[in-house]
Amino acid sequence: MILPTKYLPHDRALIGVGAEILNQLKEPRSVSELWECVREDREMRPTATPLSFDWFVLALNLLYAISAIEYGQGIVRRGGAE
Repeated sequence: MILPTKYLPHDRALIGVGAEILNQLKEPRSVSELWECVREDREMRPTATPLSFDWFVLALNLLYAISAIEYGQGIVRRGGAE
């Protein structure tokens, strides 16, 4: 679930989804804005598997747990961006 396996492609593994999220966090964004950016990016890639909002939130939780992102006042930003 966290890492890709023989049966779970990298774009479905939480670490892969997390990488997509971090790629969209060049500037702080709201969760809904970040969700739209990730979805739009995936729609442009024909081989990408569909991403549910639940899976997106799980990836956000993983990134938060490893301090890769910070959340405050409704805004998500990269961790340690100060």
